[in-house]
Amino acid sequence: MYRLMIVEDDTGIACAVKKQAELWGIDVYISENFRDILKEFANFQPHIVLMDISLPFFNGYHWCAEIRKISSVPIIFISSAADNMNIVMAVNMGADDFIAKPFDQSVLIAKVQALLRRTYDFAGSVPLMEHKGAILDTGDNSLNFKGEKIQLTKNEYRILLCLMQNKGKVVSRERLMEKLWESESFIDDNTLTVNVNRLRKKLDSAGLNDFIGTKFGVGYIVK
Repeated sequence: MYRLMIVEDDTGIACAVKKQAELWGIDVYISENFRDILKEFANFQPHIVLMDISLPFFNGYHWCAEIRKISSVPIIFISSAADNMNIVMAVNMGADDFIAKPFDQSVLIAKVQALLRRTYDFAGSVPLMEHKGAILDTGDNSLNFKGEKIQLTKNEYRILLCLMQNKGKVVSRERLMEKLWESESFIDDNTLTVNVNRLRKKLDSAGLNDFIGTKFGVGYIVK
């Protein structure tokens, strides 16, 4: 089932689109936290986004640019500000289409379906994992935080992936070493400690202080 995220502060329009899309078997999420659309995006992992220009706190252009830093998911702008300048701006920020309000619901859904077919008939979606504003992209093994991409080594990525997959739970050192053992290099207890310390330094430098906690004698945790 395809997932559609609606970033629109007009509840009437959002609910009407949601109702129509669900008739076509599309799972729909209407954004609620306009201060942090990126977190909602990472949590819902939509296949396509409908984005208004005028939004509380930050406009649609801002969120389109932020999404483009971590994903190539199709984005359609829906706005009454349909002059040439806004259309060009939307496309330059990474939008795939622009539909002027008021619009016909059937035309909107037809465009949504067409974009979904063109995008996902040839490529699958890239899963994202989010925690405390940090977004781990399992497609290219990178971590994004506040618009900055943090480069991870293969071992650092595997450690972080395992911890984020089990966030809120302590992951034992033995389990982490098993994950790292899947790589070509031999991993012992000391090597794990070195890798975790290097990862922590990278996270601290990016502003993610205390992202990884330690349960002494047991293992590590993100919470």
